[in-house]
Amino acid sequence: MSGPALHLAVEIDGDGSHPAAWRRAAHSPDHLLSPRRVARVAAIAENAGFTLITLDDGVLPPGAAPDPVGRIGAVERAAFVAASTSTLGIAPTVPLTYAEPFHVSSQLASLDHISAGRAGWVVTEEERPEAARAWGRPLVADADARARESADGVEVVRALWDSWEDDAVIRSVATSRYLDRERLHYIDFTGETYSVKGPAIVPRPPQGQLVVLGRPDRVPAARLDVALVEGRDLPSVATAAAAAGTPRVFAEIEVALDTPGATAAERVADLERHAAWSDRGRLRHIGSADRLVALLTELSRHVDGVRLHPLVLDEDLPVLSRLVLPALSEERLVARPLPGTSLRSTLGLERPGNRFAAAAPAAQEDAR
Repeated sequence: MSGPALHLAVEIDGDGSHPAAWRRAAHSPDHLLSPRRVARVAAIAENAGFTLITLDDGVLPPGAAPDPVGRIGAVERAAFVAASTSTLGIAPTVPLTYAEPFHVSSQLASLDHISAGRAGWVVTEEERPEAARAWGRPLVADADARARESADGVEVVRALWDSWEDDAVIRSVATSRYLDRERLHYIDFTGETYSVKGPAIVPRPPQGQLVVLGRPDRVPAARLDVALVEGRDLPSVATAAAAAGTPRVFAEIEVALDTPGATAAERVADLERHAAWSDRGRLRHIGSADRLVALLTELSRHVDGVRLHPLVLDEDLPVLSRLVLPALSEERLVARPLPGTSLRSTLGLERPGNRFAAAAPAAQEDAR
């Protein structure tokens, strides 16, 4: 555990975790993809005191007709939100099953520069066969093969972030030197399906390494900063958290809260007439804000944070902001991120040293 604070993340992709959430949204469907929409939701989360927002993504549409199925890329949305926020952590989802790790590294490093060190990365997989066709790549159908692609991809991305040392950029107009070539490094990665030499084309991120979140059963725990664990009840979550083996652990929770206009159960029943709220093996809370506060208080004994998946963002996020976070703050279970603080610092994670800079003195000593 990182201390008394329970870090709260919230997923803000689409209109909510229910596939028919758009039917109860406070805007018309055509506004879902507008910049104003994502900026407004992020502003609510930041003002409420959330540590982190995440933005789901994938190469395929996030649903099927008659529901809205469009989305803008998570990295692009994250970059837009970064420019309009100041304390909120921002972590887009970027699957590695088919994406090129070199390009992923550049995108995410750029996001960390844009956000002044508030960026994270949620690692996932592309499981549907149609994704391979969309990428124009051979199908990765086996779960073990997808896990291998994720593990290799995270290793490559992390190595590329280190391929520039922190002081590689000189910017000396007087001497016409802008880079120290001795502080740029080839990563020379060779995996089962590809190799990458490097170095990166973007300087090392402000955090050194972005905060990497993912499921420890899909990505080796040693390559994660935050494990996202699931379980349908508290004992299952506690067991998964104890076995995670990562510096920080966040529990996945789906939430539907009582609102002034309807109870949580009534809201769920209304949406279930149109589509089923799929069971993804996560802890699910359907009820009052007070009961959610009690649940989060109990969870704080086992995890460092939670990632909330609201049923309908426009209905649940205001209740979270008005009732849940203030109650947790009064109990000193949550802490609002401070201006000028990186996401790593907010989570109590040290800024890692550069693997190549650390190796250089040892190599010089061996040469003697």
